[in-house]
Amino acid sequence: MLYAIENNRLKSVEPEGWSAEGEGLFVGIWEPSAFEAHRARFHVHERVLTEWHRSHSAWFENGEGADYMSLALRPHGPGESGRRVLVVLRRNLLLFVTPEPEAILKLLEPLPEGRSLNAGRVLFLLMERMTAGGSEHLENIENEIADLENALLKGKRDCVQEIISLRGRLMGLKRYYEQLLDVLDDLMENENELLDEQVLQQFRIHDNRVDRLFHSVLNLRDYVTQVRESYQAEIDISLNNIMKIFTVITAIFLPLTLVVGWYGMNLRMPEVGWPYSYPVVIVGCLVIVALCIAYFRRHKWF
Repeated sequence: MLYAIENNRLKSVEPEGWSAEGEGLFVGIWEPSAFEAHRARFHVHERVLTEWHRSHSAWFENGEGADYMSLALRPHGPGESGRRVLVVLRRNLLLFVTPEPEAILKLLEPLPEGRSLNAGRVLFLLMERMTAGGSEHLENIENEIADLENALLKGKRDCVQEIISLRGRLMGLKRYYEQLLDVLDDLMENENELLDEQVLQQFRIHDNRVDRLFHSVLNLRDYVTQVRESYQAEIDISLNNIMKIFTVITAIFLPLTLVVGWYGMNLRMPEVGWPYSYPVVIVGCLVIVALCIAYFRRHKWF
């Protein structure tokens, strides 16, 4: 559907109402299948749509009097595809082709009151709202990691699945901001001179904001890695303690095993006929166990 922006409001119009040489500002939002019927009118080459359908990453391309870019409207993790949108920027036209056009309308409305709008400024508004709440979202993730670290130190729960989930979410955020930075860098080259200086300055500020979010994601990934290493260290310490206990038990029973093997031989030993030999052997075994325990305690082996 094509909208004309009048008094900073979207007004539905027919596609025939737009002309490359005409006045006014227009915003088009279509699903891919519906846009095919209007592609030629808006001078969008079929190759651009083919590339957009085929690619799952963000990209930017300069055309004749137009800029083309592919974006994800939200971060996504491994195995997921974000809400992708093809954006066509012209002097008096901003086109969006996406499987979820309502997401674009939700981001665009309401348009700011009392400000002069052009295609570049509307695109800036969209990108700004795409990253809105990014700092709060990353702060929530940081709190999740801190809670996970505290639970880990207290040994309250198994943290493997939570660590894997956090790493996947941060990977999606990293990819999202990284690709957005690539598109912003190409857009700010302004080879077609579709952005005025004021809008370019706004995009530079936004680029710095996205760059800070990107580096915050990298820092959180390092934090998760440290938590994972701490978790692995806790597991290793636990296994070492278990192995220490088994080693001590083995060391205590090793002399007793020798006694059992000795008296299990099919030989007639001199003390066999002595009536006190059995109690003496029992007492001797208990003394050996007591001495071993006292020795291990003294050296703090357990």
